[in-house]
Amino acid sequence: MTGTLAAIGAAIAVIGAALGIGHIGGKAMEAIARQPEASGKIQTAMIISAALIEGAALFAIVVAMMG
Repeated sequence: MTGTLAAIGAAIAVIGAALGIGHIGGKAMEAIARQPEASGKIQTAMIISAALIEGAALFAIVVAMMG
Protein backbone atom coordinates (compact mmCIF):
# COMPACT_ATOMS: atom_id res chain seq x y z
CA MET A 1 0.00 0.00 0.00
CA THR A 2 2.78 2.44 0.89
CA GLY A 3 4.59 1.75 -2.37
CA THR A 4 1.45 2.53 -4.32
CA LEU A 5 0.98 5.85 -2.54
CA ALA A 6 4.63 6.72 -3.15
CA ALA A 7 4.22 5.97 -6.85
CA ILE A 8 1.10 8.14 -7.01
CA GLY A 9 2.93 10.97 -5.25
CA ALA A 10 5.87 10.69 -7.63
CA ALA A 11 3.51 10.64 -10.62
CA ILE A 12 1.77 13.79 -9.43
CA ALA A 13 5.15 15.51 -9.05
CA VAL A 14 6.18 14.52 -12.57
CA ILE A 15 2.86 15.65 -14.06
CA GLY A 16 3.13 18.99 -12.27
CA ALA A 17 6.67 19.50 -13.52
CA ALA A 18 5.67 18.61 -17.08
CA LEU A 19 2.78 21.07 -17.02
CA GLY A 20 4.98 23.80 -15.56
CA ILE A 21 7.77 23.35 -18.08
CA GLY A 22 5.27 23.16 -20.93
CA HIS A 23 3.68 26.41 -19.80
CA ILE A 24 7.07 28.12 -19.52
CA GLY A 25 8.11 26.88 -22.98
CA GLY A 26 4.89 28.04 -24.60
CA LYS A 27 5.02 31.48 -23.03
CA ALA A 28 8.70 31.84 -23.92
CA MET A 29 7.95 31.07 -27.56
CA GLU A 30 5.16 33.65 -27.53
CA ALA A 31 7.52 36.21 -26.03
CA ILE A 32 10.23 35.46 -28.61
CA ALA A 33 7.66 35.79 -31.41
CA ARG A 34 6.70 39.23 -30.10
CA GLN A 35 10.25 40.43 -29.44
CA PRO A 36 12.82 38.45 -31.44
CA GLU A 37 15.61 40.80 -30.39
CA ALA A 38 15.20 39.68 -26.76
CA SER A 39 15.39 35.97 -27.54
CA GLY A 40 18.69 35.43 -25.70
CA LYS A 41 17.41 36.84 -22.42
CA ILE A 42 14.10 35.01 -22.76
CA GLN A 43 15.79 31.67 -23.46
CA THR A 44 18.12 32.12 -20.50
CA ALA A 45 15.23 32.86 -18.16
CA MET A 46 13.29 29.91 -19.60
CA ILE A 47 16.15 27.47 -19.05
CA ILE A 48 16.75 28.67 -15.48
CA SER A 49 13.04 28.39 -14.68
CA ALA A 50 12.83 24.91 -16.20
CA ALA A 51 15.86 23.80 -14.18
CA LEU A 52 14.30 25.07 -10.95
CA ILE A 53 11.07 23.25 -11.70
CA GLU A 54 12.98 20.04 -12.44
CA GLY A 55 14.85 20.42 -9.16
CA ALA A 56 11.63 20.86 -7.22
CA ALA A 57 10.09 17.86 -8.98
CA LEU A 58 13.12 15.71 -8.21
CA PHE A 59 12.94 16.74 -4.57
CA ALA A 60 9.21 15.88 -4.51
CA ILE A 61 9.90 12.46 -6.03
CA VAL A 62 12.58 11.72 -3.43
CA VAL A 63 10.27 12.79 -0.60
CA ALA A 64 7.43 10.68 -2.04
CA MET A 65 9.64 7.63 -2.25
CA MET A 66 10.96 8.09 1.30
CA GLY A 67 7.51 8.35 2.85
